[in-house]
Amino acid sequence: MATAYSIRDRLIESWNDTQSYFKEVDPKRVYYLSMEFLMGRSLLNALNNLEVRGQYTEALAELGYSLETLVTQERDAALGNGGLGRLAACFLDSMATTNLPAWGYGIRYQYGMFRQVLRDGFQHEQPDYWLNFGNPWELERSASIAYQVSFYGHVSVQDDGGRQAFRWNPGEQVTAVAYDTPIPGFQTNNTNNLRLWAAKPDREFDLQAFNTGDYVQAILAKQRAETLSSVLYPDDRTYEGKELRLKQQHFFVSATVQDVVRRYREQHASWDAFPDKVAFQMNDTHPTLLVPELMRVLMDHEGLGWTRAWELVTETCNFTNHTILPEALERWPVAMMEKLLPRHMQIIYDINWRFLQQMRGRYGDDWDRISRMSIIEETPDADKYVRMAYLAVIAARTVNGVAAIHSNILRDDTFAPFHELFPGKFQNKTNGVTPRRWLAFCNEPLRELLTDTLGSDAWIKDLDRLKVLREHARDPALQKRWQEVKALAKDKALSTIERLSGVALPNREAMLDVQVKRIHEYKRQLLNVLGIVHRYDTIRKLPRAERGGVVPRVCVIGGKAAPGYEMAKRIIKLVSAVAEKVNNDPEVGDLLKVAFVPDYNVSVAEAIIPGTELSEHISTAGTEASGTGNMKFAMNGALIIGTMDGANIEIAEEIGEDNIFIFGARASEVAGLRAARAEFQPDPRFLHTLDLIRSGTFGWEDYFVPLLDSITYSDYYLVANDFGPYIEAQERVDRVYQKPEEWTAMSINSTAGSGFFSSDRTILEYAKDIWGVEPTPVPNQRDDFDD
Repeated sequence: MATAYSIRDRLIESWNDTQSYFKEVDPKRVYYLSMEFLMGRSLLNALNNLEVRGQYTEALAELGYSLETLVTQERDAALGNGGLGRLAACFLDSMATTNLPAWGYGIRYQYGMFRQVLRDGFQHEQPDYWLNFGNPWELERSASIAYQVSFYGHVSVQDDGGRQAFRWNPGEQVTAVAYDTPIPGFQTNNTNNLRLWAAKPDREFDLQAFNTGDYVQAILAKQRAETLSSVLYPDDRTYEGKELRLKQQHFFVSATVQDVVRRYREQHASWDAFPDKVAFQMNDTHPTLLVPELMRVLMDHEGLGWTRAWELVTETCNFTNHTILPEALERWPVAMMEKLLPRHMQIIYDINWRFLQQMRGRYGDDWDRISRMSIIEETPDADKYVRMAYLAVIAARTVNGVAAIHSNILRDDTFAPFHELFPGKFQNKTNGVTPRRWLAFCNEPLRELLTDTLGSDAWIKDLDRLKVLREHARDPALQKRWQEVKALAKDKALSTIERLSGVALPNREAMLDVQVKRIHEYKRQLLNVLGIVHRYDTIRKLPRAERGGVVPRVCVIGGKAAPGYEMAKRIIKLVSAVAEKVNNDPEVGDLLKVAFVPDYNVSVAEAIIPGTELSEHISTAGTEASGTGNMKFAMNGALIIGTMDGANIEIAEEIGEDNIFIFGARASEVAGLRAARAEFQPDPRFLHTLDLIRSGTFGWEDYFVPLLDSITYSDYYLVANDFGPYIEAQERVDRVYQKPEEWTAMSINSTAGSGFFSSDRTILEYAKDIWGVEPTPVPNQRDDFDD
């Protein structure tokens, strides 16, 4: 804690200088709204960004401490789950490094999503007590930055000088308290801010209820309020769970809008400059309530008319879509919205009515076509839902996808009617990752090698400089050093996997094959497991004399399943069952080991990614928006086996298709393959692999029946179709791995082609094409400033 506080003091000085300068020059600011910010540990990141790691290492050594040991005592901030949250964290780093005036806004979750524990191969969820011993990086602002957030109640209409004035009379209120975390840039004076909201009760304790004997009621309001910021993505299988998710979204959006409006009004008497000073970015559909909440504040609190308020909303709000999966395009029951947020539902109805009238003017009385574009969806059962993605698309100034294929699908399919209406609104912004945390800081031996080879460390802020490596990919001297660096990282990764999984991995020469990401059917961890079962069966059938030609592998899978996602939990159990059988089979020995890494997080990724040799990104083509794990692995010289999906396509373009193992159906073929499912004849190897599981080779055969049935009959994600090509791609991997010079050249080319995937490039594209903001570097120290 003492080390963290000392570095935080330096960050606060820089943070104050930055905010003071921004207030003085009044630039246009970006406000990035996200339900998740998967930050990881902060100590090493701060030391490296401030370029004081060496001094701290020496100082701690003089006191008898090791920095490396000290770092492991820091808990990962449990503020996110997967790629969405990690992307937001990378963007914060890049916005600070590129000197953009930008803030992140989210929720300070008391217990995160959950801590994943495996018992007998089954996932169990436990609270993540990451805040039990405090968070030295945050500053509580309860004394100066707190806002009332309202729920329930009713709306009354009053006459205000001849115009209708709407007043929301809430039935419940909580207080949103700000917690600020400084976000330092690399080699810059700028330190930006991440402001997270924690929910507190209006009254800490109801003394009147207590004195009348109602002891439960005395503390009920406190518990109800604090529930709002307790857990990320509460289980939504119940009505109460769904309502809590909606309350969370409104809670952080409302506090953010009030904060931004306050900051703007402190320096501006009129609303004329609002679009020139404010840019909101909605990170997926979760913050879409920004639209009606901003409208409500502008009309009901600031007295603007509908037309002017709508102009300001549509000139400042921008929307990033992160998925095409129907279940991820949020819909909220109208009845729930009317009960929880009655004023917002009125505004959404009004937005929808005005939009549909515009569509009627364009398409006449073609109500079938118009209804398909309505924000309000009416089902055959007469249920009504608010389609949040449609609300975001209609209100946003720009809408962007996060990889070329994803953006094309949004334009041509998911939002095709809207693209026809607003073709200039849609853009692509391929994701990126920060090269600081994901290469320079987590893989120091490779950092040193790259700096020596390129002649300077300028590549850390200009990743395109890595392209020079292509000229030396087959240089024996570079290859030798590359292999040595990779071996060091691999040994560290294997040690981490052993510690976390409990699986002994004595063969350090085995290929390290890794798939780590959220567990989901479309990401096809199931295809990976079936491939492992096939490999296991093949090895067992080989005569002992021929087993010397087998490439040994350590197959690692990690990731969390959503608490209510039963099929994903069955996949985890299958991985564990296969691992139990394979790892204890003397016939196979060290030729194949399988490990599931529980509670995969940023810090674990920083240890595993640098040492990985083969990284699996094998989603069904057309289902993965982008992915960022593939970028991190490629940056660190891992070779990718994957489908032409998400950012894999652009990675193949950047590093060359001869440096990546591509297999499987293309996105354009998927619909046809699904339609022809009845005539499809699966690969005999696929059927045999399923039979091994059904027959009880790995135990738990009854438990795995729904899993196997899902790919035997409907097989929506085409596991059977891609099984044969996947096995053949893995055979190509084995052949190349047996040629170290060729494998190393591909590894070097993988790193050399990763420059495009720096989040610095992505953020500068957002700044230029979407936000219209300019870098605002802080020139020197400023006076303290309380913002």
